[in-house]
Amino acid sequence: MWSSTKPRIRRGQPPVKRLTRRNYRNVALDALRRDFEDRCAYSCQHLKRAGGLKTMEIVHFDPRLKRKLIQHYENLFLATRHCNAAKGDTWPTRAEQRLGLRFLNPCMELDYGEHIFEDSHTHWLVGVTPAGRFHIRMLDLNADHLVAERRERAEIRQLLANAPFTLRPGRSSESLTDLLSVLRKQVEEMIPEFPPLPRVSQTRHIS
Repeated sequence: MWSSTKPRIRRGQPPVKRLTRRNYRNVALDALRRDFEDRCAYSCQHLKRAGGLKTMEIVHFDPRLKRKLIQHYENLFLATRHCNAAKGDTWPTRAEQRLGLRFLNPCMELDYGEHIFEDSHTHWLVGVTPAGRFHIRMLDLNADHLVAERRERAEIRQLLANAPFTLRPGRSSESLTDLLSVLRKQVEEMIPEFPPLPRVSQTRHIS
């Protein structure tokens, strides 16, 4: 079921205190922020771009387990409110799973770069496997605001790649350095750069 390649996310030590249905939100938050680096497990959007910590939620990868008294850290993810609302309690049926439809677990497998790629022209995410397409569709990963951020990230990266710029009259080298620093910091807090869609798949642009 899982990919043999290295997973995107490596979890650290789970919280020492036992997680229960009542306390997991408070007890697991710091560890989840550490492991997911303040980013959504699904869209990779940073909490600063998503609207702050209050817009981030602790979600169950497998929602069927959320009502159990004892909660397991491995089933808890950090996610934006958008992705959590899109996924909700959805879980593929057995019939869907037989067709390869499932959610990708970035703590167990490589999602971006194996199942999902980014179209470098449109900045839409493209699934190249049944699981990748299901994952994108059910999590609404091509929502307008996510596509817009990926496009903005690409534009800023291109701008940085073309530095140094020609200085306008009155602009010092120090001010240019400051500008570049601001842009680099801004792009670091955006959705990271995903592997581009392989050329062989561009003729089958199914998202």
